Order: sequence, then structure tokens, then C-alpha cells
Amino acid sequence: MSEQFDLVIVGAGPGGYEAAIRASQLGMKTALIERGEVGGTCLNRGCIPTKALLHAAESWRALQHFPELGLSVEGAGFDYQKVSAYKNGMVERLRAGVEGLIRANGITLVHGGALITGPHQVAVSGGEERRLTGERILIAAGSLPAVPPIGGADLPGVMDSDMLLSCERLPQSLCLIGGGVIGVEFSTVLSSFGCKVTILEAAPRLLPGMDREISQNLAMILKKRGVDIHTGALVRRIERDGELLCTYEEKGEERTLSCENVLIATGRRPNTAGLFAPGAEPKMERGAVRVDDDFRTDVEGLYAIGDALGGIQLAHAASAQGIYAVERMAGKEPSVCLSAIPSCVYTDPEIASVGLTADECKERGIAYRCTKYLMSGNGKSMLSLQERGFVKLVFEEGSEVLLGAQLMCARATDMVGELCDALANRLTARQLARTVRPHPTFCEGITEAVEDLWGRSIHTPPKRR
Repeated sequence: MSEQFDLVIVGAGPGGYEAAIRASQLGMKTALIERGEVGGTCLNRGCIPTKALLHAAESWRALQHFPELGLSVEGAGFDYQKVSAYKNGMVERLRAGVEGLIRANGITLVHGGALITGPHQVAVSGGEERRLTGERILIAAGSLPAVPPIGGADLPGVMDSDMLLSCERLPQSLCLIGGGVIGVEFSTVLSSFGCKVTILEAAPRLLPGMDREISQNLAMILKKRGVDIHTGALVRRIERDGELLCTYEEKGEERTLSCENVLIATGRRPNTAGLFAPGAEPKMERGAVRVDDDFRTDVEGLYAIGDALGGIQLAHAASAQGIYAVERMAGKEPSVCLSAIPSCVYTDPEIASVGLTADECKERGIAYRCTKYLMSGNGKSMLSLQERGFVKLVFEEGSEVLLGAQLMCARATDMVGELCDALANRLTARQLARTVRPHPTFCEGITEAVEDLWGRSIHTPPKRR
């Protein structure tokens, strides 16, 4: 016999469980189906464990600067197995918190794999054997690591990000295929602990989807820390001869490097395979579900959000989309704005971006003005021994409305929230300039970058005439 619900959600990652909580708050009887652990990729195999490792790596690097601060620590060292245990503990603690929230909101949590068998119908197997009927069904199935068709990608010692996060032993050397967000974050962690890291990126630069100056600065910093970077490098094959041999083409020449492990970090793909019974599929495109502006598919009562859409694959984007979709289902005006979704990279220094870059404005024929403040003049940056960084803002010519922001500095991922708010509300440079930001803080860099629009940044030397 089928159980009846107002909303059935497939996937208990950030998009799914936050949508479920909002649905419960709006009075919907809600079921949440998850085949693995609640929290999805973000909490268990992505955002949280990687940021825990990055925090440990940053703390270890900070020790190297203790003499500059007049400090000393005798016998300092690290145990990577214990670092991994700290990471696992954080994941377990947060997962328990999410499980508690699900229970507290009266949501029915169903363990097992979901199969959408038709409009409003979901069968659960592989855990609990149940049949659910939902007035609406929301797909929040997330994504999986994408593995390109490289010969030898299935050899022992070749890993994806999920496998590397579960590894409690630090590799001596690693070839990292992919210089995107996953690649540069892992290279930051592993190189900090002494692993010899080589990045092979097919695009002309690291983080190819972000501001060019960010890519250039990050490459310089990583190289300074011992990371070997090859851009425009196309991997041809992986072989084993004692160690792993990774053969790639760069500048028309074929080259080979040897390493203990290879990490394939070339992005992620929608986790939709096997989700639909024959004849129950919505419109799809290369595994991604197609939806309208309210996240409805072309199947009655079926919605989809997050990584399953194949677009912006970010936890906070999935959460916002889930809340938006549920509020629209309930006939409410959405409480979130989806036009200003930030992208963050948790390297050291941190990177954050929202809206348009100067290059994107050029491509779209938008008249703009770009301002920048170098954080080397920021007091908080100096006293905390930060490396090179900047705040860059892009304004529309004439109206001075903020179009985009790119930050590379300490706490950039926290600072960008203010700029997301400004972007969503179409604030102008003059409105941003009115805010008094505390001293000494990193966010003073925003004030300086705004004031640079009129050539009156206080802590930037005047340009020579």
C-alpha cells in the first residue's frame, strides 16, 4: 500500500533536507528519501571534509610563521591519520545535527534507493521497501565525480575526490588531473603537508571559469609552495610501472611524469542514472534534468534542483533553489533571490566571486568600470602576515550599479556575502560607500575598492600625473 505525502524529496543533501525543512514549516507532510547518509556529498564527501582538511593545513602553515611573531613551538609535527580523524569527527558531528533537525521538523526520513515509477509515484528499495505517493516530487539527487575517458583511469592508485577523502595516509607524490576548484583545494591541503603535487590542467589557466587575475595570482602562490603546474596539458593515458606513469601532451610535446597516486578532479556529473523507470523520465540532456524557472519538469508534479540540473553545482545554490521551489509550490513569494549566487574557493588566500567579471562585461557589450584595491595595504592583512590579495569590483558605467565582485584575500568567502546582497538589490557604488566598516578588518578592502571608482581610496597612493 502506498503512503501519501504532500511532498516527496529524493536526496537528503543540502538542497533536499533544507527544502524538506521549509516544506514542513509551510505545513506540508514531507518524506525525504536517502540511500546513503544525510547531508549528501557536501557534508560527507565534499564541502565539510575538505574544509576541515584545509583548516588543518592552514594551521600547520601558520606554524611556519611563528618566529616572525616572536613565538616558538618545540617538537612541532603532524600525524595525517589524526588529521583525518579530526575531519571525520567534524562530519559525524554535523551529520548528527542534520538528522536531529529532520526529526524535529516531523519529516519522514526513508532510507533506500528511490525509483520514480510514474507521476506522483516513488518506489524505495535497497533499504526500506516502501511505496510513496506525493502530490509533488522533488529531485535533489546531487552529483558524482566525473571521470573522463583516459586509458588507465581504473588502475589501482588512481582516485577520485571521494576516494582521496577516505584515505588516511598522505601520498608522497600526487598527479592531479584538473586545475578547477577541487584540484586547487586538494593541492593546497596536500602540498602543505609535504606531498609533491603536480597539476595538469587542459585549459590555459587554473580556475578557468574565474577572473583571470585570480588564476594568475593563485598559480604564483601555489608554485611558491612547491606545486608544479602545467596548463594547456592534455592527459593521454595512465600506466603502471612500479609507480603510476601519467603521460600528457603540452605545447605539442608528449611528456611523462611518475607519481604514487593520481587524482582525477575534472568535475562532477548529475546523479540521475537509474532514478527513473522506463517511461517515467522527464526531459533530460546528457543526464541533467531540464526545468523551468520554478524548477518544474515537463512531468506533472515533478520538480528538480541542485546538481541534478547540471548547471551551478554548489551546495548553497541547491539549498536556495530547494527553498525557492518549495515556496512556489506553496503559492508563496520566494524568500530568496537566485540572481546572485557566489562561487568560493577555499585556498589560502581564499577566493570568492559573484556576478560578472570585466571580461564577461566585454563579451556581452556592457559598458563598465572596474576598480581594485590591493590588500597589501590593509592593516588586518599585514598584521596577520597574509600573502598577496585584492578586492576587485565591477560597476555599470553611468548608473554605477554593482555588476560583479572578485576577491582574493583572507576571509574572502565571508566578505562576499555583503556583495551578494548589494548585487541582489542593485546597489550603487555610492550606496556601498556610505557603509562604515570596522577597523581593523579585512572588509575595509571593500570600502577602498569602492572609493577607487572616484580616485579617492584613502589607503592607495595617488597615481602619478
